[in-house]
Amino acid sequence: SLVATGHIDKAAIISAAGDSTWAASPGFTVSPAEMKSIVEILAGGSGKDQAFSEGIHIGGERYVAFNVEDRHVYGRKGRTGIIIVKTGQAILIGHYGENVQAGNATQTVEALADYLVKAGY
Repeated sequence: SLVATGHIDKAAIISAAGDSTWAASPGFTVSPAEMKSIVEILAGGSGKDQAFSEGIHIGGERYVAFNVEDRHVYGRKGRTGIIIVKTGQAILIGHYGENVQAGNATQTVEALADYLVKAGY
């Protein structure tokens, strides 16, 4: 699991369509509006622009977008951050705390995404 690595303190997996939550850490809720926004950001275009201008909202918190690509979105809030990675069927969302290196958190979420892609997800 993402959280068991120690690099991620809370996480969620949602459908690639952004219409359902498949798994989530206790107390880590991604609202339907936040899911829809994530899907729009990953689609590029105006969603990507909106991420840079308005931020990324996850669990009621706003994160400043600093890297938005077709497959992933990275955001920061102070010394914490969010890593979002899309696979064929799912979107992984990992949150890291103040005492974690962003690179370690990113590698953890990206590695699980790679595994899921290879497994057909």
